[in-house]
Amino acid sequence: MTRRAVLPLLLIGFACRDASPVPVTRDFDGAQALRYVETQVAFGPRVPGTEGHRRMSAWLDSLLRTRTDSVITQRWKHATSRGDTVDMANIVARFNPAATERILFLAHWDTRPISDGPGATAEQRSTPVPGANDGGSGVAVLLGVADRLKAVAPTIGVDLLFVDGEDFGTFDADRKDVLIGSRYYARNQAPGPAPLFAVLFDMVGDRDLRIQQEYNSLTGAPEVVERVWNAARELGYQQYFVAHESTNLVDDHVELQAVGIRAIDVVDFDYGPNNSFWHTPDDTVDKVSGESLAIVGNVAMRVIANASR
Repeated sequence: MTRRAVLPLLLIGFACRDASPVPVTRDFDGAQALRYVETQVAFGPRVPGTEGHRRMSAWLDSLLRTRTDSVITQRWKHATSRGDTVDMANIVARFNPAATERILFLAHWDTRPISDGPGATAEQRSTPVPGANDGGSGVAVLLGVADRLKAVAPTIGVDLLFVDGEDFGTFDADRKDVLIGSRYYARNQAPGPAPLFAVLFDMVGDRDLRIQQEYNSLTGAPEVVERVWNAARELGYQQYFVAHESTNLVDDHVELQAVGIRAIDVVDFDYGPNNSFWHTPDDTVDKVSGESLAIVGNVAMRVIANASR
């Protein structure tokens, strides 16, 4: 993802609803989610075209087939701006695939091939990013959601989308070599009705968790922002899900918005002092918290429960 400067936007304040009759639960397994992060990082960099990427793809596919009702793997070859051809894969794990009302959660499973964040040195630039938080945390939340939905099947349709190639190239004007998987999915959606809304989870494992409302989410799908922040409020997580506008991010949700899907980005884009861990070799497992993953996972499950009513 990348950040863009924007003109000031009037902050949106959402009115509190009456207390939900749905019981408040906080049983998302943050410790297991952290183990999912550790497994991903152990594969090495998950850069398209590498052994770590191939191992990660096989692991995700096998894991999801034991937990979900159906799995769709989208495979294609991406022609890069340099003229190379790279194998890509999106994985769609579905619960209650026959349901006509569906929601979509997504995260990117690839990692960045270079370290070019604000905290990286010139010597580190050629070093791939480990991707514990940027990539690993979103995947871990989706896998934890799959674990919970296997135990308690949803009454609404839920699709978990693991997109490839989010961080592969540079965020230039045409974005040809980034957001590859979400753009492919936007043009080749899973069979059945379009989702009522979509929530992207990216960089959600920071030990100092503070998720604000991303600009493109507020302008593109404010009612979905309201859904998610209401769910967090019902769980007592106001200090982690802060109802203030944050920066303007070009992330996977914008590709879904471009085809009419009401998509938002749940992201903590303040990773380390002055964002110094982002896109650097310091994006390691010790920077990620099981408690933070549990907070985000509980919100995700609450969003599903509220949408099912």
